[in-house]
Amino acid sequence: MTLSSILGRAADARAQTDYVASMRLAPILAFFAVLALAACAAAPSDGERFPTPEDYGPGVMQRVDFTAGVPEGWRLSSLRSGPREHIEWRIVVISGTPSWSRYWAPTIAALPDTWEMIVIDRPGFSASEPAEAVPDIEKQAAAMAPMLDAPPGVRVALLGQSFGAPIAAIMAAEHPDKVDALILASSYFGIRGPTANRLFGAGRIVRPLLPHDLKNAVSEIAGQEPQLPRAWAALESLHVPVTFVHGDADTFVPAASAEGFAETYHAQYVPIPGGDHFLNACCVSPLLDAVRGTIDRAGPPQARVQAAALP
Repeated sequence: MTLSSILGRAADARAQTDYVASMRLAPILAFFAVLALAACAAAPSDGERFPTPEDYGPGVMQRVDFTAGVPEGWRLSSLRSGPREHIEWRIVVISGTPSWSRYWAPTIAALPDTWEMIVIDRPGFSASEPAEAVPDIEKQAAAMAPMLDAPPGVRVALLGQSFGAPIAAIMAAEHPDKVDALILASSYFGIRGPTANRLFGAGRIVRPLLPHDLKNAVSEIAGQEPQLPRAWAALESLHVPVTFVHGDADTFVPAASAEGFAETYHAQYVPIPGGDHFLNACCVSPLLDAVRGTIDRAGPPQARVQAAALP
């Protein structure tokens, strides 16, 4: 067994352990901790809604480690689609909080043959280093930048989900020579819906009792708002296709916020009828359709080169 596979199993085990631990706490803690903070990968309420890598055959997906692009050189764990030939697009997913890549397994399994996907466990989560939270979203953007280094001839689309959306926007702005398209799914730019408002407030109260990943998630959410001007500036500067995709039944982040941001930043808005906050589980096909529509708008590779040269 390789070191990467051992660490991958450790990552999955920690996500499962955090969920089980939260379920053993008082009802208010359990409910708040699991639901209020699961902006990317809510812990499963049943075995069908959130299949995990173990539900798929060998070669469909695998654990891969990266070295973070910051002086600390953190080791970052990710879940990646299995080996395939003739890849045209790499889809890099910057997930929400808590950052648990294992719940992106259904999306990875449904990819077209010419795409690959890498979903990272962001710094401070699962098997990724460091152990403590990294609330600085620009630091996180720099740490995950090595995932944008695709092989020659392979183009890159960034998909930022929920809390990961502003981080992805910053990454796209800082690496215009590498990113051809940006998709922001269930994007969280500080505007919470009724469910998140109610549950996050309680999550802050019980934070000292939370398991590791959930505790770090609270820290991230609490520190996001003052940093958002950097993400808004990033969106303003982009010259690549941008799509906001959002479920119209999302009660964590209102769909109207995504629609408003799309209008403000001259991006495309794609509503998902009946979709909740977790499009990677409830709505895989429409989510991938939104990705496909965005990369179709990217044009030929030279379009990105020309866009990157713009001021």
